[in-house]
Amino acid sequence: MYESAKNLIESAKNIIIIQAENPDGDSLGGALALEEILSDLGKKVLLYCPIEIPKYLRYIKGWDRVIGDFDTSFDMAIIVDTTADVLISKVLETPGVRHFLETHPVLVIDHHVTKSNLSFEHSLLTEEAVATGEIIYDLADKSGWTINQQAAEDMMIAIMSDSLGLTVQGVTPRTFLTASKLAELGASNAVIESRRREHMKKSAEILKYKGILIERIEYFLNGKLALIHIPFEDIQQYSDQYNPSVLVLDEMRLVEGVEIGVAIKTYPDGKLTGKLRSNLPISSMVAGYFGGGGHEYAAGFRVYETLDKMMPELLSAVDKVLKEYQSNDAKTI
Repeated sequence: MYESAKNLIESAKNIIIIQAENPDGDSLGGALALEEILSDLGKKVLLYCPIEIPKYLRYIKGWDRVIGDFDTSFDMAIIVDTTADVLISKVLETPGVRHFLETHPVLVIDHHVTKSNLSFEHSLLTEEAVATGEIIYDLADKSGWTINQQAAEDMMIAIMSDSLGLTVQGVTPRTFLTASKLAELGASNAVIESRRREHMKKSAEILKYKGILIERIEYFLNGKLALIHIPFEDIQQYSDQYNPSVLVLDEMRLVEGVEIGVAIKTYPDGKLTGKLRSNLPISSMVAGYFGGGGHEYAAGFRVYETLDKMMPELLSAVDKVLKEYQSNDAKTI
């Protein structure tokens, strides 16, 4: 698996690295790490994402090198941190991109195993890794490629982002070992966290808005589901400063009795997006009911229907997943 990926990359000269339309710390950190590693191999590398990098990620050095124009003159593509076709629909809708992906070598690097209508010949997929950044480290290490200090920092960011600081259940002894090796290569988690905290400071307006959001939170399924609806007017007014859903999702998840928090955003074109955070390993299963995916404890989806129609479907999906989880959990006791 790693040998095939190594040979594919080493045979290409110009490589475009694709993030999905929901970039996060793992996808951005992984993309930037690949850019460093492959550039040191003499490759020309282009970082592409169909949306602008969210402001909360801009503490990550190099975020501004990610562009929204797809160059079809490149030799191959690497898709990082997603296998779900619904999460790269904007990529596929870009003129010329679907044809490029169908006629050029494509390598998918991801730690999710999500049902998809897409099929690519080459992939590095393993659920044993807590982050895509962990797989990228293994690829570079097994291939004998140089990992410079910036690449080490980028991979540390990727791993810390998806593992919530090495605290989620998906973290393994190998994750800690990888983090220690990245630290030896010059990645300082303290420096990264200091930069992130400085960047994450909120204006008084955003803090006031957070209080408004908290008052809007609703609870369903005997308090096991916490839900916040974020209308497009809020997105227009506040998202340039701070992602509204990120403001409250963790607080929602930490309410007594809550097993999963869901933030729903609505858009004028009829699109609804859902961001999920859970205390049980069920987020990806709930998102899967709507064609989405992600991690066991953090996932997302996108649908096109009204909120009124979608709400009963969401309640049914969460209720079913919770019952299945509890049933399976009882069988292991």
